[in-house]
Amino acid sequence: MRGLNKVTLIGNLGKDPEVQVLDGNVPVARFSLATSESFRDKSGQLHTSTDWHTVVLWRGLAELAQAHLRKGSLIYLEGKLKTRHYADAAGVRHYVTEIIGEQFIMLDKKPGDDGSTA
Repeated sequence: MRGLNKVTLIGNLGKDPEVQVLDGNVPVARFSLATSESFRDKSGQLHTSTDWHTVVLWRGLAELAQAHLRKGSLIYLEGKLKTRHYADAAGVRHYVTEIIGEQFIMLDKKPGDDGSTA
């Protein structure tokens, strides 16, 4: 049986995408994405928890992100989890889990778009 590595998130950017251009003129964008969940306890008090995710976009998606996404933008994102590791100067191994974005849809309303039809 084959495995499946699929992530689907809807959230807000925590900062503007940071874009680097690597060897071979390959753009890569990184940004944080916040997803929140809310629930009411037995007494009716609202509790909200927020998770932060690191998103990496490559090539054309990185260019789209740079052109159109800003801190606070609401997006729908599909991608896969990728864990990498590195050793620091003291030789301690660190692990980093990121979401490699495969597609996104901008969910922000356009200015003047109140959802009504003329």
